[in-house]
Amino acid sequence: MKITGKIYFTFILIFLYLPIFFLIYYSFNDAGNMTQFKGFTLDHYISVFQNKRLLVIIVNTIAIALLAASISTVIGICGAIGIYYLKNKKLKVGLLTLNNILMVSSDVVIGSSFLLLFTVIGHFTGMGLGFWSVLISHIAFCVPIVVLLVLPKLYDMNTSMIDAARDLGASSWQTLIKVIIPHILPGAIGGFFMALTYSLDDFTVSFFVTGSGFSVLSVEVYSMARKGITMEINAISTLLFGLVMILILGYYFIKSGQQRRVEKRGGSLR
Repeated sequence: MKITGKIYFTFILIFLYLPIFFLIYYSFNDAGNMTQFKGFTLDHYISVFQNKRLLVIIVNTIAIALLAASISTVIGICGAIGIYYLKNKKLKVGLLTLNNILMVSSDVVIGSSFLLLFTVIGHFTGMGLGFWSVLISHIAFCVPIVVLLVLPKLYDMNTSMIDAARDLGASSWQTLIKVIIPHILPGAIGGFFMALTYSLDDFTVSFFVTGSGFSVLSVEVYSMARKGITMEINAISTLLFGLVMILILGYYFIKSGQQRRVEKRGGSLR
């Protein structure tokens, strides 16, 4: 049974990652196609970095991802704490349901809904689609991710720690900063990195809410692919894949470091 599980897991990994490695391999192809590998070259990467418009789009994508992840992390933490302390069970279940609906809803539905919203707002305010519409949309679908990662940390928290802090004269703000935030920090960091990854990878929602003067990398790659597959697309996809891998490894090392510190504290208390 274990051997069958390992074979199945290996097959899934090959099925998922082989096309990605195939794409990375041909991004260094001197022939400029994905049929015959003639020789190693970095020309496709150089052309990416020489394309000023593409560089602006890459900066836009990273800026949107960092802002959306940061703001959604703060909002998600506040939302998770608010849901945790709600005494009305029906309201709590309702809010959690709404949060989960945003997680499982189709990106097409979310994107088209935001398109209609910003179209109406633009009709009355004159604000068109662009940076702010993309940022707000990304924050909206990132917040539920943070809430779902922070809430379990709150439910795992020992409430006696909060009672002890209050007994020692700590104010609500001091209890939040000194007790609650340090306990939920791993979940918040996980939510930040997940939100960052989702924002970088998002295409469908961004496709609906980008304007003519503003674009993000996923939408730009799609428009480039419609004109024909070039090795520049392979190079951009490779760079994006590498960035996501660095973020995941960074989160892994941060989490491992936190676990080691917790284990050391536990050992010292013993």
